Amino acid sequence: MPETDRYDWQALAADARFQTLHRKKTRCLWGLMTFSVAYYFLLPVGAAYFQDWFRIRVHGPINVGILFALSEFVVAWGVAFIYTRRANAEFDTAAAAIRQAAKATVGSQP
Repeated sequence: MPETDRYDWQALAADARFQTLHRKKTRCLWGLMTFSVAYYFLLPVGAAYFQDWFRIRVHGPINVGILFALSEFVVAWGVAFIYTRRANAEFDTAAAAIRQAAKATVGSQP
């Protein structure tokens, strides 16, 4: 029998540390997703309603609209970087502590 089959999953889900971790992770993900979606939709909104601003030339054929479109990639990488840093520093550490406590409980059962 795999070790994971012996965990008391209901007790883990009811654990206050797990609930706190889940709440923090969910809040972080929703915040990053909301920012990402809002930033993403600024491009079509800007192209539709702020055409004069998007047409401003920056250098040669490059204009503000093109730079804004390219900034979407920077924002996507930035969001991924922020989440990865937070997950490695906070979420993974908390999950490891919860997992260790669950292993200790499994190990003490007959």
